[in-house]
Amino acid sequence: MSDAVVQHKVEQRGPREARPSWLKRALDSDLFYSFRRSRITMIAAAVTLLFFLVAIFASWLAVQNPFDPAQLQLMNSRIAPLWTADGQSPFLLGTDEQGRDVFSAILYGLRISLVVGILGVLFSGALGILLGLTAGYFGGAVDGLIMRVADVQLSFPAILIALLINGIAKSALGNKLDEMSMLGVLVLAIGLSFWVQYARTVRGSVMVEKNKDYVAAAQLIGLPAPVIMLRHVLPNTMGPILVIATINLALAIITEATLSFLGSGMPETMPSLGTLIRIGNNYLFAGEWWIVAFPGFALAALILSINLLGDWLRDALNPKLR
Repeated sequence: MSDAVVQHKVEQRGPREARPSWLKRALDSDLFYSFRRSRITMIAAAVTLLFFLVAIFASWLAVQNPFDPAQLQLMNSRIAPLWTADGQSPFLLGTDEQGRDVFSAILYGLRISLVVGILGVLFSGALGILLGLTAGYFGGAVDGLIMRVADVQLSFPAILIALLINGIAKSALGNKLDEMSMLGVLVLAIGLSFWVQYARTVRGSVMVEKNKDYVAAAQLIGLPAPVIMLRHVLPNTMGPILVIATINLALAIITEATLSFLGSGMPETMPSLGTLIRIGNNYLFAGEWWIVAFPGFALAALILSINLLGDWLRDALNPKLR
């Protein structure tokens, strides 16, 4: 075939259509279609996004830095919310016993709760995925050892394991724990409490995927086991992992709040939402209801919105419901 004929056929085909961008593919996907159909999910996503934004921009939105003792005045303690008869400006939601603006404390406490929750989920997810991949891919004694450890841990409540790890860290380090060290201990305690769900889910998916032809082809060309697990097997298990991570984010925030409420979490000088609830609980029967009510409402709204997103994601990624 001559070059002129080839050129003529190329010109007849016309210009090649541009490949759609990732944004267009995302907007046209079944997942986004399912998201748009659920009004409750859209509201939950908006509320969750709002919480993340106010936590990020807390230093701009707050009227004071509740972590800075120089900005606190005891003369401003226990002031009622602004719309009540005893309210004072600029304390919109009132103040606590240290003169902290409750609204500012919620913004900064929300940041601490989200940081601990996100880091705890990342740590538990990384640990659980690694152990699940190892157990499912290699099997045998390695699989048996990892799964027996997981079974033993499942026999204890997550909060009990978190309290145990927290207590061991405090006993080992004593009074050397500052605010940032305490945050790291909480992340470690929460991460070691929730890795089992990831490990068991990934192990089950890997045991199915490793018998497929693409894994055999990767082994045939000599790819090492870590490359096969991370590059080929892991992407096919991401759906369940995302669902577990979303639900565990809410559980991690609740666990941190519970630890702080019990006095084993963040100190009063750097309070999370759980610490604020613990502080306000001491003044609930004295009539200063706002000290505990507003942090409790913020925590409940955050947990509810994240759980609704997790429920939607679980249903949207379930092929049997499509």
